[in-house]
Amino acid sequence: MPVAYSKVFALFMPFLLKTLESEMRCDPEEVRDAALKAIFDYLGRPETYDRDQSLLRSFLTLAARRNVLDSLRSTERRVIREKNFADVIELRARPPNEEMEAAVETALALKRLERRNMPQEDLGVLRLVLQGESSTLELARPLGKEGLPEPERKRVVKQNRDRLLKQLRRLGKEEDTHDES
Repeated sequence: MPVAYSKVFALFMPFLLKTLESEMRCDPEEVRDAALKAIFDYLGRPETYDRDQSLLRSFLTLAARRNVLDSLRSTERRVIREKNFADVIELRARPPNEEMEAAVETALALKRLERRNMPQEDLGVLRLVLQGESSTLELARPLGKEGLPEPERKRVVKQNRDRLLKQLRRLGKEEDTHDES
């Protein structure tokens, strides 16, 4: 068997490389990989070749061409996926100066709320909301409501979150009116 394998490589590899490089006009490494895959596939399952339909050289060439095309399509799809991923990340990412401004505003808002003697549970929820937390379970923890059944927990968290955000908006409006006078 090893002698037969080496003969297949010796007979067909140079032909496949020359043919594919001239026909496919792609990277030589891609051509070599496609030719090797075609030969290995044939050697692994020789029953896929039907000598009544074509010459072995034609069979291997066709298989290698398909391998090159598959590789090119795969590379193209990967590039598109990576571009789409980069676009999504770029859209979601906030510029560093905006993140810094948001962090400063969050810290100032929390200090103003602490001065108003807001209950610790409410401050805990607001701190999480202002940090971008959206998990119902996490928001229920400062309220001591994490043990409630999920539907009830969602209702309680939403109710408290809405109430606190309303207070926060009012505080912002009050600060704006004080700044103008």
